[in-house]
Amino acid sequence: MDQETVGRVGRGAVVFLGVLVGDDLACARRLAERVAGFRFFEDERGRMGRSILDLDGREGAAGLLVVSQFTLAADGRKGRRPSFDRAASPDAAEPLYEAFCGFLRELGVQVETGRFRAEMTVDVSGDGPVTFVLDEPFM
Repeated sequence: MDQETVGRVGRGAVVFLGVLVGDDLACARRLAERVAGFRFFEDERGRMGRSILDLDGREGAAGLLVVSQFTLAADGRKGRRPSFDRAASPDAAEPLYEAFCGFLRELGVQVETGRFRAEMTVDVSGDGPVTFVLDEPFM
């Protein structure tokens, strides 16, 4: 097993991105904007009042590690085995994954990535734990 480090961020967050059947570039752009502007970093009052875009170099660079994660599309409502019918095919998902990362970069976010379709070990440590699910389109 290869122990190569592909992507790494210090201060920041890990984004597990699940691309679903029917997602398109507009969805990827809206989700990137939501993620970039989502306020989950602590502000001066100790509240979740700052986004990744609000952090500046005085506090150390902050970034996002974006990892493709088709298993987020799992549907476990029937039986004892998850269905992945809602997950986009790899051929459809990869360009949207790349576009999502590109949209984040256009917004000024430092982005590191995993390797699409690779089996990876992802080490996550953080303050919290704090985990959010952001769906697009947001309803």
